Amino acid sequence: MADEHQFIEDGLQRSQIDEFFAEELGRAGYGGMDVAKTPMGTQIVLKAEKPGMVIGKGGKNIRKVTQQLEDRFNLDDPQIDVQEVEEPDLNARIVADRLANALERGWYFRKAGHTTIDRIMEAGALGAEIVLSGKVTGARSRVEKFNRGYIKHNGEPAQEIVDEGQGVAVMKLGTIGVTVKTIPPGAELPDDFEVHEDVDVEPVEQMTETEGVESLLEEEPEEIPDVSENEDVEIPTEAPEEVIDEEVVEDVIEETGEEAVETGAVEEDVESVEAEIEANLEELDEEVEAEAEDLVAEMETDEIPSEDEE
Repeated sequence: MADEHQFIEDGLQRSQIDEFFAEELGRAGYGGMDVAKTPMGTQIVLKAEKPGMVIGKGGKNIRKVTQQLEDRFNLDDPQIDVQEVEEPDLNARIVADRLANALERGWYFRKAGHTTIDRIMEAGALGAEIVLSGKVTGARSRVEKFNRGYIKHNGEPAQEIVDEGQGVAVMKLGTIGVTVKTIPPGAELPDDFEVHEDVDVEPVEQMTETEGVESLLEEEPEEIPDVSENEDVEIPTEAPEEVIDEEVVEDVIEETGEEAVETGAVEEDVESVEAEIEANLEELDEEVEAEAEDLVAEMETDEIPSEDEE
């Protein structure tokens, strides 16, 4: 079997086992499970509000559940370990089942939702959210939400930190879906920050007085030297091309990797092209003059017929 098919089979089996425990151990306050396959068999850790009801008198109930796991899901030597939930109000699965049972007993959905979410926050949760979807009051279904504190909906924190549980309330008008999300106390969120008091902070070096803006404004501006008419001022007489340092130009050419084009070579090319054009024009003029002279000579040599000949 391919790896992806094996993952699908394992996930489907895990979901079926979870549904089986929810049906068999609902009265005991089933709070979820963890499945791990070991060389000795399959290790299953159950979380329940009332571990005594899961085990049963003399271990009768736990042996019955173990036998059913072997028969229905073909598990090799399943070993079930039952753990008690320390704070049931922080377990999303148990809270969702409680809220669903309250709705089935006739509690008004607003009262049940606010009471449940208040108990979650009083237990120390950083945030909680309850979503009721279905025909909560009438023939038309809708969605009602109750929020407290801080909750994450996206990203890795929503998968790793947020505890989510679902429950179903079977009513006369139809079923109502119950979804509960909680963030347990002490959870480390990626956007958390701390403010430390009485911390020794290294002093920041202040700018000296000479470097400040105010000191610069207070200083007198430098005097511009006056140039009288009698004083000689050097005026550059060389052309700009002569002033440019050839070494600097070569360095720039080497850095950029581009070939330099000399101005003198460009001027010589332009002059040669103009000379060629003038020579071609002169040749054309000579040819035109020669053709015109030939035509005139032909016209003169041709005899004009007289009136008698006509």
